[in-house]
Amino acid sequence: MKPIVVSSEGPLSQAASAARRVGKKVGFVPTMGALHAGHVSLIEAARAANGFVVVSIFVNPTQFGPNEDFICYPRPLERDLDLCDGVDLVFTPDAATMYPPGFQTLIQVKDLSNILEGASRPGHFQGVATVVLKLFNLVHPNRAYFGQKDAQQVRVIQQMVRDLNVPVEIVVCPTVREPDGLALSSRNQYLDADQRRKATALNQALEKAEEMIREGERNAAVIERAMADHIAATPGAVLDYAVSVDRETLKSASPFRGAVLLALAVKFGATRLIDNRIVEC
Repeated sequence: MKPIVVSSEGPLSQAASAARRVGKKVGFVPTMGALHAGHVSLIEAARAANGFVVVSIFVNPTQFGPNEDFICYPRPLERDLDLCDGVDLVFTPDAATMYPPGFQTLIQVKDLSNILEGASRPGHFQGVATVVLKLFNLVHPNRAYFGQKDAQQVRVIQQMVRDLNVPVEIVVCPTVREPDGLALSSRNQYLDADQRRKATALNQALEKAEEMIREGERNAAVIERAMADHIAATPGAVLDYAVSVDRETLKSASPFRGAVLLALAVKFGATRLIDNRIVEC
């Protein structure tokens, strides 16, 4: 089934409203395009639980820093639409639609946005929260779907929804991986063949850390050092951070109790990759 494709707010809101009037639940998958099997898993989850599914494709300029890859970020729209099987409507706005002249309002989720990815990418989560709230206000979904790979983004959106009483259920879907363990990401295509082989170090470091926790290690510094050492032993890999934090607060919690988020950010050349996993203690 080919989805309806609209680029302006009016037809989007009208179609979603019409679906709700006939009793359909609306499922929403916000994306920046360059879709892959991870996005498809979100679409499938939305299709299974809702009568009307909306996907947005918008490369959001406000979440890119001045030295990041906004200009060259992949935009294969026709291929993306081919992957939207089972989607009822795809929303493809331009920047002027989302941020019209005179736009001044930004959403800031304070503590959760200023650490980890936020420390390395100032303003990133302000851009994410702002565009996601705008999209929620346009689509009015019953449920919105996000991937666990972007764990900090998930927490920022969950906090925003709770704090601002946004009537949407946030559904978090598991990270989808290549057979060798590399988490799927639109940025993986930037890697050359050698970097691609070495990028499996992220998942290997997380596996090692999880195994240590399963065997009884509860010292965050020991776990983090083990992950950092594994990345340091990988030629061409440059570590940004390797952390073991409380899943909810994203702050250090040692000794561990409850759910621990293991998270990594690593650069291979100009390409920055992130990955994570959650371990219950």
